[in-house]
Amino acid sequence: MQAPASIPERAAAVALKQIGTAYRYGGSSPAGFDCSGLVQYSYLEAGKTVPRTTRQLWNTAGTVPYDDLQVGDLVFFRFDGKMSHVGIYVGDEKFVHAPSTGRRVTVDSLDAGYYRSALMRAGRLH
Repeated sequence: MQAPASIPERAAAVALKQIGTAYRYGGSSPAGFDCSGLVQYSYLEAGKTVPRTTRQLWNTAGTVPYDDLQVGDLVFFRFDGKMSHVGIYVGDEKFVHAPSTGRRVTVDSLDAGYYRSALMRAGRLH
């Protein structure tokens, strides 16, 4: 298998290596991640500094049409009536994320009803 070439591809690969890491509110290291902490850590390990919070990531990432998603793009979700969650797209309609308290970093499908209905926008960090 060829090594990921682009920073977004490398960030996605870093995030996938964190599968199983515990969710921790405010966490941004392998000791525990929240959703935006996982994004920040993964991109930093891939060689790019990105904002820390979901809102800052939303404001920084350029909008991408869903049919143009590329590995490493961000996917943003609305829960409880507000944009409050982010994950990293890993291809094949899947994304890696740190879901919530009591859960672990995992991969889920954008096609799953829960996430499909909450999906707000995709974004690409430049």
